[in-house]
Amino acid sequence: MKTVYFVRHGESETNVGDRHVGPTAALTEKGRKQASFMAGRARSLPIDIIISSTMTRAQETAGIIAAEIGIPVECSDLFVERIHPSSHTGRLKEDPDSKRYEREFIERFPDPEWRFDDAENFDNLHDRAARALQFLENRPEDHVLVVSHGIFMSILVAQTILGEKLTGSECIRFIRGFYMDNTGLTELEYDTSPASMWPLPWRLRIWNDHSHLADS
Repeated sequence: MKTVYFVRHGESETNVGDRHVGPTAALTEKGRKQASFMAGRARSLPIDIIISSTMTRAQETAGIIAAEIGIPVECSDLFVERIHPSSHTGRLKEDPDSKRYEREFIERFPDPEWRFDDAENFDNLHDRAARALQFLENRPEDHVLVVSHGIFMSILVAQTILGEKLTGSECIRFIRGFYMDNTGLTELEYDTSPASMWPLPWRLRIWNDHSHLADS
């Protein structure tokens, strides 16, 4: 049995600012405090390795956790947030083109023909989620902590539950219904037992537990 702990990064400049900062968005002071609280909680978890998204806010979060528990960090592009149009980096969130992209992402995401400039569409994210899960399945460690992002985490969990049958419409429902707070903790189990009769090997045990922030 393999256990994977997923942590959303701490609060970032993009979360609270009025602009899309992009992959280099750093943690705010509050985000660093959130990561420190999560690091304290991670001391009680049996973690063998930390895998981090390559985006700055995730790497900073992973670094704070790693410094607390003395576990090495590896980075992987598989766990980055959905890729936004590169032309939107630095734009105001209220920019008409930015708002149009967000509206189309919700309304047209299920359409396999939809693409907004160089942003990821459903097929891209569906494929990346499958590759991310395969990556985790192949890891030799039994206890892995992954620092990732809110929307991609919703898509990843949808993939574990529905597998290749996941559709864009269902994916949007998961994104809307499975919200993840900054440094929220999610736990998934991967059953490697050959005797398992279940059609899908992943099981969701905990979603978005942020009790470590109760006193913040």
